[in-house]
Amino acid sequence: MIRKYIENANFEDTGFHYALSLISGKHKPVILYCLMEFEVVRFNELKRYLKTVSDKTLSLNLKELESDGLILRKEYPQIPPKVEYSLTERGQSLMHILDALCVWGEAHRPPEKV
Repeated sequence: MIRKYIENANFEDTGFHYALSLISGKHKPVILYCLMEFEVVRFNELKRYLKTVSDKTLSLNLKELESDGLILRKEYPQIPPKVEYSLTERGQSLMHILDALCVWGEAHRPPEKV
């Protein structure tokens, strides 16, 4: 049996690293979770859901998720502008992982203090 040595390992070459790079950050997993729960969401709805995020940060996170193929941005040609976000098929394929995190969190979070 050949033992794997950490000296020869490179975390950046793993699928785990790639997956984390797509959803890393404070807001991306929450944005994805919101889209999983509510399917189609507008910018201001996301902002209210996240509560403390700035417009700039939310916009940047949405652009990154869109460029990574996880969300779809649909813009309607009207005044005032209307933009909706939803999950792509690729984004939906991540949902069983986020859902598993939710199940784990519900099962392991400490009971609320009275």
